[in-house]
Amino acid sequence: MTIRNLCVMLALVLVGAGANAQKTKPRGRDLGIPFEGTTGAFNAITDVKGVEVGFKTLISGSGKLVVGKGPVRTGVTAIFPRGKGSLDRVFAAWFTLNGNGEMTGTTWVDESGGLGSPILITNTHSVGIVRDAVIEWYAKRMKPGSYDGDVSLPVVAETYDGFLNDINGFHVTKQDAFDAMESSAPGPVKEGNVGGGTGMVCHGFKGGTGTSSRVLETKQGGYTVGVLVQANYGRRPLLQIAGVPVGKEIPDLLPQEGKPDTDQGSIIVVVATDAPLLPHQLERIVKRVSLGLGVVGGRGGNSSGDIFIAFSTANPEVSKNEGIAHLEMLPNDQISPLFEATAAATEEAIVNAMIAAETMEGINGNKVYAIPHDRLVAALKKYGRLK
Repeated sequence: MTIRNLCVMLALVLVGAGANAQKTKPRGRDLGIPFEGTTGAFNAITDVKGVEVGFKTLISGSGKLVVGKGPVRTGVTAIFPRGKGSLDRVFAAWFTLNGNGEMTGTTWVDESGGLGSPILITNTHSVGIVRDAVIEWYAKRMKPGSYDGDVSLPVVAETYDGFLNDINGFHVTKQDAFDAMESSAPGPVKEGNVGGGTGMVCHGFKGGTGTSSRVLETKQGGYTVGVLVQANYGRRPLLQIAGVPVGKEIPDLLPQEGKPDTDQGSIIVVVATDAPLLPHQLERIVKRVSLGLGVVGGRGGNSSGDIFIAFSTANPEVSKNEGIAHLEMLPNDQISPLFEATAAATEEAIVNAMIAAETMEGINGNKVYAIPHDRLVAALKKYGRLK
């Protein structure tokens, strides 16, 4: 065997090892859950060309809470619509199902119809420092004296991780946000206990980060819709997966046995598409996230922050500053398949977040259990959704 052939074989082994590493955590389809629709290559928001995702995960300490020291179970997630090397704007819109939460920068998204910054997600008490970090990260990359209103008003969102994390210890730093942005890349996306989703709870099971995508048929335009969620919401009895009342089938393994089961969390959802949509159409798209959330069992409880944002990577002349910008728009009569794709990808992304998440113990020994895969599969079989 020649040295060249040996090198080729070694490269193939390494590529295979990398691919297997991406599959170490099962996803909904790995368990056979019968989701509707066709996914992209990664079944992730990064199936929309140009989109990059990065994380910084902070996990340290155990035992009794000591504010300022830990335990720490938190992080930062970054999503770039056109990649971290681009300052080009995209058309965007946002929507809130229930507003007990925060997403900065949305006033300018409403006013301008566009988004010119990445979207970052963290815990509730770290929104400020992450927002400041985004501004500083771009300030260091822009020409001295230049100004860009978009990166001065970045979009940063949150969900609350104080059941597991020393949230009042303010452990997220600017460097953590820098790291999340700098690590952003296309391709497969980590799920579960990662980034801003590290310390989150979903329907009483361990929640966190999840993603999914849908690709329309050629006759419908062949467009891609990708969704990423930070899931931290929901009551156990309402949880449904593939139409099965899983929450009622698995009523135990609650974070706080014997205490009232209330919807006190939140969910942030980011929707990306390459379909040529204008801001008013993206507003219609982003509202359909609520339908996917509702299928899983989300009801937008009083103390839940259910906030969603959508953007389109089409129309490269959105950032044009002179002359006439030439834009494309999908006719409204052709938009319904994108509605369906958004709802379906949201549903699957939430389920993926729970399936990838692992049991986690945090402050004061508080424990949140991962959804047991064997019992989930058994429930799906019981109701005829799996053979």
